[in-house]
Amino acid sequence: MPTSNDGIMVILSSPSGAGKTTLVKLLSDQDNFEISISHTTRLPRPNETQDEDYFFVSDKEFNRLIKNEEFLEYAKVFNNYYGTTRTPVIDKLNKGKNVLFDIDWQGADQIKNKNLDFKLITFFILPPSKKILFERLSNRDMKDKLIVEERMKQFERDVLHWINYNYVVINDDLATCYKKIHNLINAEMTNGSKDYDLEYIRNHVANLTS
Repeated sequence: MPTSNDGIMVILSSPSGAGKTTLVKLLSDQDNFEISISHTTRLPRPNETQDEDYFFVSDKEFNRLIKNEEFLEYAKVFNNYYGTTRTPVIDKLNKGKNVLFDIDWQGADQIKNKNLDFKLITFFILPPSKKILFERLSNRDMKDKLIVEERMKQFERDVLHWINYNYVVINDDLATCYKKIHNLINAEMTNGSKDYDLEYIRNHVANLTS
């Protein structure tokens, strides 16, 4: 039975290229915060390490985990599967560790629907503009214009899910964005006051989708 000494769950989601993975890594530098490592069927990027960034597995292995109901959440994103296995997460939470999730809106919905007896805080990260998002995606390891165009089309769909998150934070400047998330997590954990302007976020989303 979970107690007040248990850890909390913090989910960061975003459209591709908005910076959630970098933010999760920065947050994990705090004491008592650990990243939940996902399984994926996609190939590693040049800068990624097995068992550190992801557990890179075959389609067959991923399907075995689905069949055995070992996932807390899983989803298909850009023709590859991503998923979080339940046991490591629950073990960490029971030991008082706070667990960070770098997952998309599909995974976030699944975890919310599990109604686990642990505190859950969800963040949706948005870029300052579609122009800047396009530049970030183009400068990443995505020199293929078709891939960038696919990501931009997906952005139009992903951004609509902002409403299902506790907080939406705009990643215009990485340090400022990190500080905002850090302060909101602390406020949630201590029942402190929160600096959050929902109307500003609504207007920003309207600009992104217009």
